[in-house]
Amino acid sequence: MTTTVGAPPAPSKPAARIRGFLTSVVVGAALTSFIAGCIAQSVSMVVIALALLPGYGLLYALITYQSRARARAAAAAVVPRTALAMIESLEAVGGESSDIPVRFDLTVAPDDARSYRVEIRQDINLVALPDYRPRGIVVVEYPPDRPLKVRIVKQPTAEWAERAATASLDSAPGPAQKEEVSPASCTGCLLTLLGLLVGAAAVLSLFHTEVFHHHKTAADTTSSSTSSTDSSSTTTTTVTSDVGTVTVGPGESLLDSGALQSAVESVTQDGDNRQALTVVIQNTRLTVVFAPNDVKIGGFDPRSLPYARIPALVQQAENTPAVGSVKTWQVSADGATGSLALRIVVTGDKGTATLVADGQGKLLQHSGG
Repeated sequence: MTTTVGAPPAPSKPAARIRGFLTSVVVGAALTSFIAGCIAQSVSMVVIALALLPGYGLLYALITYQSRARARAAAAAVVPRTALAMIESLEAVGGESSDIPVRFDLTVAPDDARSYRVEIRQDINLVALPDYRPRGIVVVEYPPDRPLKVRIVKQPTAEWAERAATASLDSAPGPAQKEEVSPASCTGCLLTLLGLLVGAAAVLSLFHTEVFHHHKTAADTTSSSTSSTDSSSTTTTTVTSDVGTVTVGPGESLLDSGALQSAVESVTQDGDNRQALTVVIQNTRLTVVFAPNDVKIGGFDPRSLPYARIPALVQQAENTPAVGSVKTWQVSADGATGSLALRIVVTGDKGTATLVADGQGKLLQHSGG
């Protein structure tokens, strides 16, 4: 008969569950603090997140090292049991180094108990592998409380080596048993999820004002950007820290006399002489992209545009024969090359015409097709 060996896997110790729960809390708090800190642009929250995981990791490693040291000391104090075993079968399961993992099917025959079958995996040196063969007798050891945790003794004492050389064992009925590994319990998974939620909630509670005040401030800032509407001309002007836009109403055009100059002045009336990176003019819309105040980037004064020449340049491009019936036009002004340059693009039902002019509106290039 096969002897039933080994007790069921012991449940997780409370201390291990507590450590797992605390780890989940710290991970949840660190991730929430980092993400919320990036969104709220809070340096303190990001620093806390970056310091929390390494700090806890160091503490956890210290506690784990001490716990394992105590476990090793306790295991060392237990005297393993020695027995003879017969190799039922063996199979190399991989490896390219000098020691390869070998799966053994053994019949273990303790002196004070019935024989039983067990399957183990153990690394064996290639040179010594021929010494292990089916029906061969070997010396094994196992903890008294875990009979399935069998290990082959590669260099037994002289007494046990002599017994192995002269012993004859009978096979125990199969199948071979394996040492059981307790799977992760449902309680452990629930504790992990609960820990993540607790960590996230703790961070949001501690930094509630900072996180949610940021969203409120951002919304207020967006809504308070300068926006005005002239009821008589239905012209809308919007100015933020980066962009100024002017939109004229139906039936109006920025090519009308004085309309373009008035639109540019409406977005530059703060008196700071802000430099522009790009100015884009369309039929009813003006867009000015300002250069950042705190960064030295080449730009130009949008008020220096040759207002009087722009309508004529647009008309000249529209009159290009290859354009046909005009659908859209756009004027782009930029100073990326160091001097102001204008680029006029007109698109029609037959093709596109492009004009390039300097900062005074003098035509430099005309192409169409």
